[in-house]
Amino acid sequence: MIAPSPFKGRGRKNFPFRALGLAGPCGMSADDECGRAPEASADPMSDEPNDLDPNTPPRQPSPPRDPQAALADPALASAPEATPPAPEPMPEPAPEPARKPFWRRHIWLIGAVAAVVLVVALVATLFWSLPLSRALEPLNNSAIVLVASDGSPIAKRGSYKEAPIDATKLPPYVPGAFIAIEDRRFYSHMGVDPKAIARALGKNAQAGGVSEGGSTITQQLAKNAFLSSDRNLRRKAQEALIAVYLEARLSKAEILSRYLSSVYFGDGAFGLRAAARHYFGKQPEQLSIGEAAMLAGLVKAPSRLAPTNNLEGARERMRVVLGAMVETGTITQEQADAVGDVSPIEVEDKVPTGSYFADWALPQARASIGPRYGETIVRTTLDPKLQEKAEKILNDFIERDGKVLNITQGALVAMRKDGRVVAMVGGRDYKQSQFNRADGERQPGSSFKLFVYLAALREGMTTTSPILDTPVQVSGYMPKNHEGKYRDREIPLISAFAASSNVAAVRLAHDLGPAKVIKVARDLGITEKIPNDLTMALGTGSMSLTRLTAAYASVAAGEYPIVPHALETFSKPKTTAYDPKVLAGMRDLLRSATHRGTGLEAAIDGAYGKTGTTQNYHDALFVGYVDDLVVGVWVGNDDNSPMNGVVGGGEPAKIWKAFMLSALGRDVALRPAEDPLEDLGLPLEGEIGPDGLPVAPLTVPAEPATPAAPNSGVPQAPPPAEPRP
Repeated sequence: MIAPSPFKGRGRKNFPFRALGLAGPCGMSADDECGRAPEASADPMSDEPNDLDPNTPPRQPSPPRDPQAALADPALASAPEATPPAPEPMPEPAPEPARKPFWRRHIWLIGAVAAVVLVVALVATLFWSLPLSRALEPLNNSAIVLVASDGSPIAKRGSYKEAPIDATKLPPYVPGAFIAIEDRRFYSHMGVDPKAIARALGKNAQAGGVSEGGSTITQQLAKNAFLSSDRNLRRKAQEALIAVYLEARLSKAEILSRYLSSVYFGDGAFGLRAAARHYFGKQPEQLSIGEAAMLAGLVKAPSRLAPTNNLEGARERMRVVLGAMVETGTITQEQADAVGDVSPIEVEDKVPTGSYFADWALPQARASIGPRYGETIVRTTLDPKLQEKAEKILNDFIERDGKVLNITQGALVAMRKDGRVVAMVGGRDYKQSQFNRADGERQPGSSFKLFVYLAALREGMTTTSPILDTPVQVSGYMPKNHEGKYRDREIPLISAFAASSNVAAVRLAHDLGPAKVIKVARDLGITEKIPNDLTMALGTGSMSLTRLTAAYASVAAGEYPIVPHALETFSKPKTTAYDPKVLAGMRDLLRSATHRGTGLEAAIDGAYGKTGTTQNYHDALFVGYVDDLVVGVWVGNDDNSPMNGVVGGGEPAKIWKAFMLSALGRDVALRPAEDPLEDLGLPLEGEIGPDGLPVAPLTVPAEPATPAAPNSGVPQAPPPAEPRP
């Protein structure tokens, strides 16, 4: 038998038969390998490629052996099969990288497209939502004529705009005048006129400044209706975009109608209808050629060329417009030559433009009527006679005493007990200063004690409840009475209020708690910030004289809050009635201050009130009422400099008294025949002077004892003190 080939098994495929030029096993070449098909290796350690690498392609099988040949040649049958050499391994191709999705490869492009689409959609939405009728709407600051309670005009405010016009119903020369001077190619451009812009740029370059504009009528409409009048590239770009949009949405007639209904003509007149009525007293359909030309000429510089202020300038500009109308064929040269001197109508009684009361009443009037066409007459609560008296009396006192007392300004507000303001003086001269001191915020001083004592009465105290009038220190705060004068004992509330004791007010605020005092002030209509500490008892929080006076009006009315108002059509809000005991006690306190306390200078029959003086004499006030007339007076200086010892019981009380006597028709102040406080059963504490100090007691002195003989060694009593005036 033939021995098995030593090359069968491991390593057989690696022997380099062909490389050495030798025959393979059985004397055959390596290519034949005994002509037998390869056998699968039974060796578990075989290195056959198919055994090790599943990716190796399988070998081609050898042709099947002929069984007859094997029988004829036993040696051939028993010879081992030669394994063909393994094919050379093919290099594996590099794996092709996975291809990214389109959206990941071009994400920047998709983002850019999305941004562009978003911007276009946003711009389209904004354009589509533009209120195209805005130019036809009435003005928010429509003209208002404020009249007094007797119907006499007191002020005219706001801009004048009439109802919209239809350009197609006007004489052809009326819109033709505006087209000739403002936009000759109005009917041919699409909102923007490149030729006009180029011409304007050239002329402006020659002039070295802005001498001519290139805006079309459509651009002017876009600016008037939707944009500001700022001159910058951004606004001009917006103007051009909106103009193109308007041209796409509206007809030329609609654009012209909106333009003529909203353009400004000076003197507060907006729109052609308002201008025609204001300057010529007629409707735009009735304008002559010269009047139409003059109005068209105003558009360039309405404030400077208004014929009511610059008639010659308006006429000169009118001639320029007439020449343009001839050039465009709107009118003939004969028609232009036939135009004479055009003049506006004369207004004999010119309504005042403003006053302190008008400034205060105007916001209320605007809120009551809203936007409207034309002029709206609004009746107010002002009493012209009382207003005249208030202005004269306040100025006379300051003119007489102001230099000595260092008083330069004052304010007075008078109202009925239901809040109707009948007079308001916000300063000495409205032309010099429009700041309304009657509505400005200043410290009220001791006049704030109204709220402190009302809080005490609400908590069950009475006018006779005792309160210490001695020096006090609370949480490090040491209030002091005026000039350091104290009673050094318990006194009834009514005496403390009449004397305007600071320490008593602070003790009350401490015992009650500041929150209760603040609540009373809020209930009575005080809206300003109030300090949440004990200093508030002395009026350290600023508030307006008008609201403070309204709080005192609530005591006169017996209900709260009282809302000060300027219109006859005011709707009274819901109010709350005072508790009868609280109301009676508060009225007694106010009466004591006027007739026996710091307000003696204001003492007239039926007067109730309270003084107020701030630290270092910066402010001095008196607020009070008689019958249904409630008046508040303030004096001081705008620079907050101190006055020369002026207290609320001094100059303010005198002004209050003089005005009240005049308003009530009384020539002389009548002193009460009887003490109005006798029925309270209170011990006489003596009167308190305007400076807050007690005058000599009103008790009758006992019979003087027989004086001791001189030089008898018995000490003699000093002479009695003289009563203070």
